Amino acid sequence: MSSLTTTAPERAATVSAPSRGSGRSRFYPWLVFALTFGLLLSDYMSRQVLSAVFPFLKAEWSLSDSNLASLNSVVALMVGLLTLPLSMLADRWGRVRSLVVMAALWSVATLLCAVAGSYEEMLGARFLVGVGEAAYGSVGIAVVLSVFAPRLRASLSGAFMAGGSFGSVIGVAFGGVIAVQLSWRWSFASMAVFGLVLVGLFWALVSERKLARHAVDDDANTTHTAAPGTAARAPISSLFTNPAVLCAYIGGGLQMFTAAALMAWLPSFFGRSYGLAADKAAAMAAVFVLLIGAGMIVCGIVADRVARIDPARKWTVAIAISLAAGVLLIVGFQLPVGTAQLVLLGLGAFFSAGSTGAVTAMVANLTHPTVRASAFGTTTLANSLLGLAAGPFVVGVLADKISLANALQLAPLVYLGAVVVLLVGKRVYPAGVRKLAALSAAPAQQTGADK
Repeated sequence: MSSLTTTAPERAATVSAPSRGSGRSRFYPWLVFALTFGLLLSDYMSRQVLSAVFPFLKAEWSLSDSNLASLNSVVALMVGLLTLPLSMLADRWGRVRSLVVMAALWSVATLLCAVAGSYEEMLGARFLVGVGEAAYGSVGIAVVLSVFAPRLRASLSGAFMAGGSFGSVIGVAFGGVIAVQLSWRWSFASMAVFGLVLVGLFWALVSERKLARHAVDDDANTTHTAAPGTAARAPISSLFTNPAVLCAYIGGGLQMFTAAALMAWLPSFFGRSYGLAADKAAAMAAVFVLLIGAGMIVCGIVADRVARIDPARKWTVAIAISLAAGVLLIVGFQLPVGTAQLVLLGLGAFFSAGSTGAVTAMVANLTHPTVRASAFGTTTLANSLLGLAAGPFVVGVLADKISLANALQLAPLVYLGAVVVLLVGKRVYPAGVRKLAALSAAPAQQTGADK
């Protein structure tokens, strides 16, 4: 039993050579990553362009900060509510087909934002954006990880999820410029067109058959891993009965709270506290959001390197990153406006979502391949409800009462909760590995009994 504690799925899979090597291309997995990553850029461009046009909507429709926060959070709320059922559906209906439908829906909904004539119409269109984006992150990362070796999980997860930050950068920066030069309606329209073009490319170049041909065997211990559609499915209940996985869900969601608040409210913060025009405030905020994305990539790579011998070290990396982000941002927002504040906020932004790659890798290490999209859907659910929806909304509500600057001072305190949960996750991780090994070794009829 002790060998199961030290032999993680990640290392076992690295030792085993892919059994589906025939017909594999080194180029195709990276094409899949590029196109899936591109659609994630479109996802967040459509979501975060709203932040760049906050000042225009506030002036044109006389909206409060709470109204603006609702337009942002309704997307994350729908992602949180729908990501798990839609991820489960994608595991059965087909991940490629699901991704195409999702991306087409959020792109069309973004066009509806461009023609909205009132706050209520905009809220309805943003609702549809959230429905379209609901399961994209979970299904997209499942597609990407299926064609790459498990030893790259934290790096790829960090890089893929960083697409959210880079998409936010593009959405905020270009959205602000377009809004000033043309109008805020053209900001939404341009993001929609970009998404529809990528949908066509993805549909033309990626297929379930090609993914199956390039799939990498996940785990040497999972003796019944078969071709898609024939493998015995693990019970859905296994996504919630492993304490270590639950800690990864909750800890990952809490560490996204402040990062989400930064992406939503930094343009307004720089406009109000630094007296910048909307386009300049958006450009400055874009730099900080870019730092968030860079941190996700770099910290994911660091997590893979540190945990090369012992995968459990990814928990330690996630804990250290969350502590660093919390301290830097708490101190940074306490400082007066100026260079020192910008430096500390930049460093804090770099680490603010840096544990995403490590946490996502832990979810992958602790869940069965046949329900992995659903596992990532549960991760997205936690990220959305605890972070992406809660962060911007709570800060917006507080901003109406105590000012935006004071509200942002309080947001980093949530990292303390993330650290506590991740510490518990590290402690119960060996038991979680043993639980997955027992599930993987179960006879096919037992494994599929609860599907």
